[in-house]
Amino acid sequence: MDLKALYNQIIVENSRAVHNRHKVEHATAVLEGVNPSCGDDITLELKVSDGVIKDAGFTGTGCAISQASTSMMIDLIAGKTVEEAKNLITLFYGMIKGDITDDEQLEVLDDILSLKGISHMPGRVKCAVLAWHTLEEALDGKTEPKGCSDGEL
Repeated sequence: MDLKALYNQIIVENSRAVHNRHKVEHATAVLEGVNPSCGDDITLELKVSDGVIKDAGFTGTGCAISQASTSMMIDLIAGKTVEEAKNLITLFYGMIKGDITDDEQLEVLDDILSLKGISHMPGRVKCAVLAWHTLEEALDGKTEPKGCSDGEL
């Protein structure tokens, strides 16, 4: 199987995965993220205690890329400190923008590397980053719905 086919399989499997689709009991942060250009809509729920993301889940609908990105992001940040999660956000943005291309540096992103090629599809970038913008805002204490506007990354 070539790398592109493997990445496509990872995206499809994660877009259908249900293990992260749940509300979080006693969530400390709940934030909606909306992509008005295509209709992707997620609600991210986090339970942060002592600076550690103890639990995370999401509900919502959207394309395969937005749903897969959200699920893989949750897999990656669960159990991490808020600072570690913020570093992963920065690394993810660098990958999506095409600023960070070194696979060795990006290997910490695990399955999220399957989204690396999205940087060449501007119309899909907003789908991939929606959850990450929402996470960033939630970790910064925002409570208003987060939208992905044109040109934002």
